[in-house]
Amino acid sequence: MKKKKWTPFDIILTFFMLIVIVVTLYPFLNILAISFNDAVDTARGGIHIWPREFTLANYQEIFGSNDRLLQAFTMSILRTVVGTIAGIIASTMLAYVLSRRDFVFNGLVGFILVLTMFISGGLIPEYLLIRKLGLINEFGVYIWPMLLSAFNVIIIRSFMDNLPPALEESAKMDGANDFVIFLRIIIPLCLPVIATIALFLAVMQWNSWFDTYLYARGNEVLTTLQFELMKIIDNANISSGDINNQNAQVIAGQTSPQSIKMAITIIATAPILAVYPFLQKYFVTGLTIGAVKS
Repeated sequence: MKKKKWTPFDIILTFFMLIVIVVTLYPFLNILAISFNDAVDTARGGIHIWPREFTLANYQEIFGSNDRLLQAFTMSILRTVVGTIAGIIASTMLAYVLSRRDFVFNGLVGFILVLTMFISGGLIPEYLLIRKLGLINEFGVYIWPMLLSAFNVIIIRSFMDNLPPALEESAKMDGANDFVIFLRIIIPLCLPVIATIALFLAVMQWNSWFDTYLYARGNEVLTTLQFELMKIIDNANISSGDINNQNAQVIAGQTSPQSIKMAITIIATAPILAVYPFLQKYFVTGLTIGAVKS
């Protein structure tokens, strides 16, 4: 087999891509190294991508200082799974209706949908609405407000618009109704874009903590991992006080706010990083296949 001859362009491109990889990975590796490094040693500086003095004290401090982390972790997984599935179902169904050329109110519904991307009622009206709906301190407050996103619906609809109309026509000739066409033809063909939107929804649900702070703070069962980690960061900052007090804590061998923050970042990021490789192959296809109309 003949070896490929490297051109100057290939060398420059390869060098450039290596720089991009290093720049992309270094911040995460640095955070990982600090989270596993001793706080006293971290205060000296010079930690790059490998811990000088390996320790689990930072993670032990996080899980030891809050006995509700396991419950919060379970609730975060539950809201992520339920919220993602519900969002996919609602978004795909609405996108399918809007992709139908014979839908009378296609333009009106599409206009209202796009309008929500530019106009928002604000935080106070949203809070009053959620309280009026009886969702305060209820699990539904994690699902219903995030059920539909105009951006997600538009992406799925664009994908569906590029599907061959002959598939639907032939299915109708065989006696299939709209529900059968949607489940057996449209959904299987839309798996790339569905996987992409699922990733968007999962990241949004997993990282959300402000809704817990506003609407579910009175119910300890509904506490989420991100909310508990946020409280740990606040407590670490308060306990650290000024610079002299923080240095005193580090010298005493305790964890520092910087080490706690890095460990929390890893805890919050790791689950999404574990899921992303399984959806990555669909990501680019799901975003671009409906971007250009022929």
